[in-house]
Amino acid sequence: MTATQRVFTVEASYRVLEAAFASLPDFISAQRRGQVSKAFQERLMLAVTHVNNCRYCSYFHTLVSLKAGLSQEEIQKLLAGEFSDAPPEEAAALMFAQHYAETLGNYDRDAYQQIVTVYGEQTAREILAAIRMIMSGNVYGIMFDALQYRLRGRPYDGSTLGDEIGSVFGVLAFAPVIAAKQVWTRITGAKMMSTLSV
Repeated sequence: MTATQRVFTVEASYRVLEAAFASLPDFISAQRRGQVSKAFQERLMLAVTHVNNCRYCSYFHTLVSLKAGLSQEEIQKLLAGEFSDAPPEEAAALMFAQHYAETLGNYDRDAYQQIVTVYGEQTAREILAAIRMIMSGNVYGIMFDALQYRLRGRPYDGSTLGDEIGSVFGVLAFAPVIAAKQVWTRITGAKMMSTLSV
């Protein structure tokens, strides 16, 4: 574990997963439309992973990013929070990705509207979806790591056994509840909670 490692509560893990579920249709749309290329998507994911510092996601997305055409040098810079090698047209989205991660999804609405202005409504939603997917991966990867370290007698600072078990295994309970809520939302036409709406 590094000195900058983040940890998360069960409540935060639930909110992150709920946001990822809410954006799943846009994530699927992104794969089909291709406006957010694989390389662009990987840059977003590395920018978020830099903030959260999930070692599993760093390793996995380094491999995927290399396959998507990013250089090792650019990947290392992205994992250090530097965007100098990224295409200039992606800079606004990468900065928003970091902001989203830093605020744990409680992002500034004006900042998101700027993304809409730059990229258009649907592409902005697809950018947000990529960010939310990697946030979910980061949170669960980190809390799984924290649980493993605890079992070895080296618990993460600021993490609790309850949050680790709740985050790692709670997904089995969270996913059906979140899916049911979203089905109900679609059936009733009710508005999603404000923290998830864009």
